[in-house]
Amino acid sequence: MTGLKRDIGLLGLTFISVGGIIGSGWLFGPLLAVQHAGPAAVISWIIGAVAMFILAITFAEISAMLPIPGGIARVPQFSHGNIVSMAMGWTAWIGYNTTAPIEVEAMLKYLAPYAPWLHTAETGDLTGAGVFVALVFMLLFVAVNALGVKFFTRVNAVLTWAKIAIPAVLSILLIASRFKVENFSRPDGFAPYGLQGIMAAVSTGGIIFSFIGFRHVVDMAGEVRNPKFAIPAALILSIVLCAAIYLGLQVAFIGALDPSMLSKGWAQLSFGGEGPLDAVITSVGLVWFLSLLNVGSVIGPFGNGLVSTGSNARIALALSQNGFLPKRLKALSSFGVPLWALALNFLIGTLFLLTVPFTTVIALNGAAIVLSFAVGPVAVVCLRDLLPDHPRSIRIPAVRLVALSAFAIATLIVYWSGWDTVWRLGIALIVGKVLLLVRFRNSLDEMDVTEALWLMPYFAGLGLISFLGQFGTGSLKQIPFGWDILVCVLFSSIVFVLAVRSALSPEKFNEYISEEEVIDPKKPVIGL
Repeated sequence: MTGLKRDIGLLGLTFISVGGIIGSGWLFGPLLAVQHAGPAAVISWIIGAVAMFILAITFAEISAMLPIPGGIARVPQFSHGNIVSMAMGWTAWIGYNTTAPIEVEAMLKYLAPYAPWLHTAETGDLTGAGVFVALVFMLLFVAVNALGVKFFTRVNAVLTWAKIAIPAVLSILLIASRFKVENFSRPDGFAPYGLQGIMAAVSTGGIIFSFIGFRHVVDMAGEVRNPKFAIPAALILSIVLCAAIYLGLQVAFIGALDPSMLSKGWAQLSFGGEGPLDAVITSVGLVWFLSLLNVGSVIGPFGNGLVSTGSNARIALALSQNGFLPKRLKALSSFGVPLWALALNFLIGTLFLLTVPFTTVIALNGAAIVLSFAVGPVAVVCLRDLLPDHPRSIRIPAVRLVALSAFAIATLIVYWSGWDTVWRLGIALIVGKVLLLVRFRNSLDEMDVTEALWLMPYFAGLGLISFLGQFGTGSLKQIPFGWDILVCVLFSSIVFVLAVRSALSPEKFNEYISEEEVIDPKKPVIGL
């Protein structure tokens, strides 16, 4: 029905996920993690990878069974109807629209020492020439995606090979050049800050956020060859591969530190204005590798911007199919690409680049994207009831327990984003709600209100916990660390039960699902 070309194979899809996971964060992640957890940061990376794996497999079962474009926006319509699909799709779309501006600004910041004319000396903001260069890069993202998904995957594969190779080679070189085992067992111990430090590295240390790029597999599912195998395989392979890269780099970073750098302890470890990997590379005598590190620091954000541009076009396409955005966005070019969606997203991204401060755009990006993960765990359970006999290439054992755990993880990700991002998420949701009311002003009965009643207590409760919790500027920090995690888990468990019980009726489900070519509309999918 969509006419999208299924030209993405397993390798291409895996690299789309890897390209989304490995960005510029690997340049700073090792330092941030050890500042919170010391050498026990290696445990933090394992915890983060396992947590995101649990969340990812809920999407793997759904997307392999229903390989549709813009899955994060489309799937919740099949489980809970229009309001829920709008909330998840709208927030993901807003977040994706900020990604390209963020990545080009990050890329230009890395290029600043070589091209000082890109930024003003006083404020560090982009100059007129800098804005022009940024827009050229954003247009390049659009152009590569506009030439078809096959061309896009080839370009992304080249970039991703480099994104894999540079940190992997760096890890090997650091271990070979200087590896001090005693750094893992200093007088203050392997875990100097205890369990709280390990969990803080997972949350505020950025570890959990390093893995969220797997979502691009879900968005591109409508263009995958052999989706029943490729989608779950790509999700699993990408998370395992990226976890190995991050973990190897963390081990190499800790081992390569000169003991004198740790004289003030792990929490005070810093390198002045120099990047942590730059400083360690220089200290072990690998100065020649700095040029490759600079290449990686540009390729990282460029690759992320490229992938997010493609994914966001599929989100806009899905929102158009849901009836939330104009129907024109469903139109495909001769290359089988939603060109109008790419154009609209470019315009919105340009507005963010030109009118919104960089720090605000980053906060909105994190707030808007993380909430969309909550739909997978709920939908996978609901679809077990709504599509009980539909073939599944991957079937999660103990699905309700796994899904409940994944929903709690998604809730914690939002909470860990901090109050200063959660309140921005609330504003984005209010704007989306207004637009939804305008869209359905003449047909309020189509909004699926009953199925969405769990959303309001979820948003309100999460906002309250965030306001009273430990994370983000402006939070009251009334709930002690540890107890806040327990509160989130208990709260999410209650909401999860309500959400599953609020699924669409079989009649409504059949009406919505029959519009998709993945299910034969002439053949009932549920005995009514």
